[in-house]
Amino acid sequence: MATSLQNLVPPFSCRRPSYTSPSTPIAIFRGGRRRNARKTLRVCRAMVEKTVQGASSTFAKEMERLSAKESLLLAFKDAGGFEALVTGKTTDVQCIDVNERIISLEKLNPTPRPSTSPNLEGRWNFEWFGAGSPVLLFAKFLFGRIPPTLANLSKLDVLIKDGCGTATAQVKILNSIENKFIISTKYSVEGPLRMKEEYVEGAFESPKVNEEAVPEQLKGAFGQAFDTLQQLPVPIRDAVSSGMKVPLSGTFQRLILISYLDDEILIIRNAAGEPEVLTRLEAGPDPQNITEYES
Repeated sequence: MATSLQNLVPPFSCRRPSYTSPSTPIAIFRGGRRRNARKTLRVCRAMVEKTVQGASSTFAKEMERLSAKESLLLAFKDAGGFEALVTGKTTDVQCIDVNERIISLEKLNPTPRPSTSPNLEGRWNFEWFGAGSPVLLFAKFLFGRIPPTLANLSKLDVLIKDGCGTATAQVKILNSIENKFIISTKYSVEGPLRMKEEYVEGAFESPKVNEEAVPEQLKGAFGQAFDTLQQLPVPIRDAVSSGMKVPLSGTFQRLILISYLDDEILIIRNAAGEPEVLTRLEAGPDPQNITEYES
């Protein structure tokens, strides 16, 4: 009978099933956290490496730009500077060397919209002109055939402010008479790089004479000229003393591209691609006062 009862027991157990120990799922969860931690660590490491590489790349590019600027300034000095350029004493080798360094620096332009950048405003000194630049043609026309001992263009700078420019050429005659020729221009923005420059007015300021520097053989003639000036009628004498102005509106304008701009160097190219390089003399205004160009 017992045997028969045993044979009637179903082939499965009716006992309460034994649940898995709580330690099992915790072990699985911890394993997942370890996997997630390793994944997060890999992501963080990749982000750090990318940041470091980006910083290194930015630093390397900035060092390359600073080196290109120094190289260009040295090329100006080797070519004889402003005086050699105006008097036509620069050689073809020097010119091509300077142009090569200009191109190298332009490739590293840090200002994406230079025509509306606050860095554009301020006083700039001309360092280099292209062969077809109107500034160089004008300077060579006036002083190219005159010996430097008689007259020379000692300096040329421009003040850019509020969309207007004032270019000042400082002329020295006989190393004793200083005069200034001033050209007023107006700039209009035509794009992120392109601007239009229009000449508005030209003016000759009254000369300033350093009597001590006047050569002895010319002091007599200088004294006679001074006495003659004093005998002129007051309106004419005042007009001569205050200088002479020449209206230039509608006579000349040109399109320019700003190919490079930072806080120290400005490079402009005209429609023919001729470069003009300027270095900063005075800082520009507060950037908050500049209105950006709207395309």
